[in-house]
Amino acid sequence: MQIGNNVQQYDSSVYVNLNKSLDRISAGTQTSAAENPAALAIATELKADSSGVAQAVENTSNAIAAVQIGDQALGEQSGILDQIRGNLLQASTDTTSDEGRQALLNETQDLLKSLNNIASSTNYNGQTLLQNSQSDTSGSEVLQFQAGESSEDLIDTDSVQSNTEGLGLEDLLNQDSSTFDASTARSFLDTIDSAIDTVNSYRSDLGSTQNQLQSSMSSLMTQYTETTSATSTIQDVDYAQEVANFSKQNILAQVGAYAAAQSNNINQNVVNRLLT
Repeated sequence: MQIGNNVQQYDSSVYVNLNKSLDRISAGTQTSAAENPAALAIATELKADSSGVAQAVENTSNAIAAVQIGDQALGEQSGILDQIRGNLLQASTDTTSDEGRQALLNETQDLLKSLNNIASSTNYNGQTLLQNSQSDTSGSEVLQFQAGESSEDLIDTDSVQSNTEGLGLEDLLNQDSSTFDASTARSFLDTIDSAIDTVNSYRSDLGSTQNQLQSSMSSLMTQYTETTSATSTIQDVDYAQEVANFSKQNILAQVGAYAAAQSNNINQNVVNRLLT
């Protein structure tokens, strides 16, 4: 009977190990609350950290996209202002006819309307970037981008008012063609130069913001990689090792089953002899 008890204890132990190995392979993890509560707690905390970092990465990526859209729109406006400056220079000389000067003013005012359309329509996910809103021409709201896990990990943009009102071009937009002579055209040259400088300043600010965001993105990606790697080291199962362990436990289970069968035969023989 002692042999039978030893065989049953051996068989029970092997099957427990076999089931544990199968659970690890199925779940893909090597830790559980019962086996290693400390490691599981660390892995759970690391998972939460990596989830937070992943969201910060997404936030930063969206912020970079928004800044790039704003910069591209400002680039288009900068090209428009360059065209307007060329028109004013051409209109400033007396070798340009009155009819030619009127045509230049008409083109310039159409360009200014296009500049305003860009300001009102440029947005990211409904957030207008170059002025307050589609219908409000005041300065845009200061945007705060959450580029990290801490409440202090904020990157701000400056307010932008890149329309004729904000750039001081309203007088040119509303200039009466009947009084637009060479002298008037020259008087707008300083105004257009100031507007060009302002747009370039906006682009410079956005470029600085984008550099900060990209730096944060690089840091976050490194943090995410290290955190997920640490989680994997603690929790993820080594499939090759665990499959080998499962095979071993399976063989031991077969040996145990054979031993149990032999034990039953021995016990039956003993009983038969006692009865004869």
